[in-house]
Amino acid sequence: MSAVTIKAVSGAVEKLEWLEVVRQQVGSLSYGVVQIVIHDAQVTQIEKTERVRLDKPRAKTI
Repeated sequence: MSAVTIKAVSGAVEKLEWLEVVRQQVGSLSYGVVQIVIHDAQVTQIEKTERVRLDKPRAKTI
């Protein structure tokens, strides 16, 4: 799991920064979860958990 910590700053600039981080994290995932952690109405952390999916081996037919 990778986590990105965002410095809590009020205002529109901070909103654009964390939105861009979320876009980047979601865009880099094939399977997984992006969580936004909020404390006192401020985004303080963004966590990404990526899953690796393995294809099931196909049964050979005779």
